[in-house]
Amino acid sequence: MTLPIYQIDAFTQQVFGGNPAAVVPLQAWLDDEAMLAIAAENNLAETAFFVPSSGESDYELRWFTPGNEIDLCGHATLATAFTLFEHLNFDRPQVSFATQSGELVVSRDGDRLTMDFPSRPAAATPLTDGILEALGLTAIVFSGLSRDWLIEVDDEDTVAQLKPDFSALAKATDKAVIVTARGQQQDFVSRFFAPHFAVPEDPVTGSAHCTLVPYWADQLDKTLLEARQISARGGDLYCELAGDRVFISGYARSYLVGYLSV
Repeated sequence: MTLPIYQIDAFTQQVFGGNPAAVVPLQAWLDDEAMLAIAAENNLAETAFFVPSSGESDYELRWFTPGNEIDLCGHATLATAFTLFEHLNFDRPQVSFATQSGELVVSRDGDRLTMDFPSRPAAATPLTDGILEALGLTAIVFSGLSRDWLIEVDDEDTVAQLKPDFSALAKATDKAVIVTARGQQQDFVSRFFAPHFAVPEDPVTGSAHCTLVPYWADQLDKTLLEARQISARGGDLYCELAGDRVFISGYARSYLVGYLSV
């Protein structure tokens, strides 16, 4: 079987920046083992698969890391919408996806895409010593838990200089870890580590901002926020908190268009 595949750099205006995601359009679902094998072969943080929807949404969408299916992924959702708009002649201004996290809508305004995602605030929760040791931290400002751990540290430089022990972090928690601080040029910065899911560091993580945005909206007393994920590749996100929803905007660029054989 031959399937089309697109590799898209999300949350960037330049190829080789942001977060690369693979997007595989399907007419019907493959079995889970086949999709997981494709994601492992792609060896990217996420591979998105979508099929036409039989319900009210335009498509059904699922996301796989090299090791697991996950319930929500921002950059691969952005990449999927970009693929539909740029390569597959989807001609309406917004596209809707049925997912494990409910219906997600992506709107297009010129080159900029905006995702309508659920807000997932973190509840204050003490960290274990194992997580702190794996991150190389001795002091933090805040720790909380939603889908992922959220940790605020003193400043942007502390975030930038982190060198986690990924093996130890995977043993210390079965959840991903977001480390964040107030930004020097943006409202806030972050990094995202998920070694338990075979993703040591994710370059730009849209879904993490479902937790970051309500946190920083409260800390900074503002609902419009500019963020940057300061991984080696880096990426920019433009965010808005609107009640129990988070709007996350960014850009994307095509890197690869091809076919895979399974």
